[in-house]
Amino acid sequence: MRRVLSRVCALALLVGASLTPALPASAAGNTLTVDVGDVVRPVTHVASGGLYGVGSDSEPTSDQLLPLSPISFTQPPPGTTHLGNGATEPCCDALDVTGNITRAGAQQFIRMPDIYPSFPYQWQGWADWEDKVRTMVQDRLDATWATNIQGWEIWNEADWTWDTAAAGSWHDGWTRTYRLIRTMDTVTPIVGPGDSHYSHDRMLAFLTHARDTNTVPDVIIWHELGSMDWNSFDDHVADYRAIERSLGISPRPIAINEYNSRDQMDIPSVAVHWISVLERHGAREAHRAYWFEAGTFNGLFTLDGQPTASYWAYRWYGEMAGNVVRTTPQSWLDGVASYDSSREIVNVVLGGDSGNNAVRVDGLASFGSSVDVTVRSVPGSGRHTHVSAPTVMSTSTMPVSNGSVTVPVNGMTAEGAYQVVVTPAGGPTSSWQQTYEAENATVVNAQTRSSSGASNGYYVGGIDGSADMRSDSFVDFTVNVPTARSYTMTIRYANGTGATSTHGLAYNGGAWSTVSYPPTPGWAQFAEVDVTVDLDAGYNMIRLAKGSPYFDGGTGYAELDSITLS
Repeated sequence: MRRVLSRVCALALLVGASLTPALPASAAGNTLTVDVGDVVRPVTHVASGGLYGVGSDSEPTSDQLLPLSPISFTQPPPGTTHLGNGATEPCCDALDVTGNITRAGAQQFIRMPDIYPSFPYQWQGWADWEDKVRTMVQDRLDATWATNIQGWEIWNEADWTWDTAAAGSWHDGWTRTYRLIRTMDTVTPIVGPGDSHYSHDRMLAFLTHARDTNTVPDVIIWHELGSMDWNSFDDHVADYRAIERSLGISPRPIAINEYNSRDQMDIPSVAVHWISVLERHGAREAHRAYWFEAGTFNGLFTLDGQPTASYWAYRWYGEMAGNVVRTTPQSWLDGVASYDSSREIVNVVLGGDSGNNAVRVDGLASFGSSVDVTVRSVPGSGRHTHVSAPTVMSTSTMPVSNGSVTVPVNGMTAEGAYQVVVTPAGGPTSSWQQTYEAENATVVNAQTRSSSGASNGYYVGGIDGSADMRSDSFVDFTVNVPTARSYTMTIRYANGTGATSTHGLAYNGGAWSTVSYPPTPGWAQFAEVDVTVDLDAGYNMIRLAKGSPYFDGGTGYAELDSITLS
């Protein structure tokens, strides 16, 4: 977390990098290559989270958050006294904003040391800290309605904020706090170590100690905050995975719960660089750093709640569905791309170079002999500039040659962001998205699995938990429909139990009903069942659950492949 100028200077010393590197002033002729047939992973909008991104139960509003498809946030703990970035009152503790985050289809980590008012944290002794930990955990346990707490972050940037002289070694402090949490809460994941930057030596020492004390985090977190640190992210991931293997630790999810530097936070093309590498190199989730005011989603909205240029880059990213597919950057030109096979849409978000460049999309043989292409742009303006809408640079129909099309993106600026959308000639197969893959949804206490029999190659299994709000298993689908009316929702499922199973169904905070799944020939062998849902125009949240608050719990077990609205 970043709050004071002196900390920025300290970070510069740590990473050994200038805080204001030059973006390319003049370059041309580079090509971003997209291979529709090379799947990286299901779309889950890895980079769409934020630290203190939600300021209250209505800031940003649900209408503002939903198009961004946020995956997760880091928020301060219940009872926080923290005053970040010049704030005069504490804000946005995890339980106060849990409704807003749930409505947005996201989860959250609780940053425990933000119970303290100032940063760097002022240690008040072990008795004080342990009393605070017990109170925070108990407050969460009492919030039986809150399902979106996905981790306890024990400390933040211990590499420079842990008071060794007063509190003892960081490793012993981690173990002591971990064990205290587990005396009260054996279910909620614990995340760490949360250093301000990736360090091989620190990570190796920390994980060795954690392994030897049986306190290895459930999720590994660190920060990527140096200017142009996206260039090193793949090396950091590879190094971390090598440490895991060397210590015999099973692979943990990686969450970068602060990314981007203060001086580049407002630059849309820099956000595109970060999104691209975070998707490409295996983060489960990542949060925009908290340099600015809470509740602005760290500069995606102006202080009066209007979208900025960077907002549109993230909104294009939030529109992605289906699978993330392979992109190959050239020079400074980089981007992220998705292919939604249910609608035949390729969505590319790119940036980072200036001049006349191009996007080459391969693997389009199924699109026919020609494609429709739309190119949009937003400028490189910052967080105080309202950008009401992207600029449409061009719309055209282009021939496909050997399954490929090369789209010119002319007059690029190094700071702006761009979107290229490719569909078969005549447009996508439906005017609005009707099929939603379970693996693209918010999957809680369940697992995404692959199968050739699943639509789009993936499905969600292990939807087994119903003990309480910490272990409840469910899938939350965010859907966007054109009109308010009743829709038939076709659920594609598998049930290998040999008997009828059930899930709970609720949408938009309404009452629960029950969905019955007759048995199928086996697991990952899918059938369909139809139910009727009454949806509002625009965004709706649909939950299918084995367990959830205010629901008695499903019977048997079932796997989910997709839902289709018609």
